[in-house]
Amino acid sequence: MTTPEQITIGAVPRNTEHHLIVAERFGVEVPTFQGEGPSCGHPALFIRLSRCNLTCAKCDTKYTWDWSHFDPREESTKQSVVDLVAWAVSSPVQLVVITGGEPLIQQSRLVPLVRELLAAGKRVEFETNGTIAPSPELVVQGVRFNVSPKLASFGEVEAKSIVPAALEAFVASGRAAFKFVASSVADLDRVAELADAHRLAPVWVMPEGTTTEAITATTRILADAVAARHWHFTTRLHVLAFADARGR
Repeated sequence: MTTPEQITIGAVPRNTEHHLIVAERFGVEVPTFQGEGPSCGHPALFIRLSRCNLTCAKCDTKYTWDWSHFDPREESTKQSVVDLVAWAVSSPVQLVVITGGEPLIQQSRLVPLVRELLAAGKRVEFETNGTIAPSPELVVQGVRFNVSPKLASFGEVEAKSIVPAALEAFVASGRAAFKFVASSVADLDRVAELADAHRLAPVWVMPEGTTTEAITATTRILADAVAARHWHFTTRLHVLAFADARGR
């Protein structure tokens, strides 16, 4: 197992180590699963980064960016790559999910983190809103992207949330799945338009909701239409299992 003293990021000494703005990390002390998308149900560790470039009305992690309701001094800390890697390698779980907020805002500092996680035998899954193209250093073996473009129904104008050049970069990477939050069949029609326009595949649909009752109801609204389009369907396992508790 790699220890903090053994971790080096290129030629950068530890006292000038890169830091990331982190909202929370979880999955080591209290084990959990990836709750959504292609890896739903897989044991996972989570590093949730703070800050976002969108302001979606239906966002369920507003504590990463909405400073009109949350205090950034209480909701985020600077953590070094060395400490984050040491935390992750203390667990046998292989999958590390880097989420947000929007994690790719900090991607220049994510490169050394991902490099060291991969070297330690982990695999990395990014959860991103798809507005920022990934740097070539992140498009490597062992890294996948769950790209979740936000529809207008999610409470953000699509002129901000749909960035064709970034979506095309994810498609070209060959390492992305495209996961859409939907609450109605009309949302699925919009997903189909975007998938056709930007050649997005594979498409995953996730029912909107932060309670078991809401997810169940929306699942039943969407299921037949998703199946008819031969898309993938995912639930929100962390909501069903842990009542959407923070840090689970």
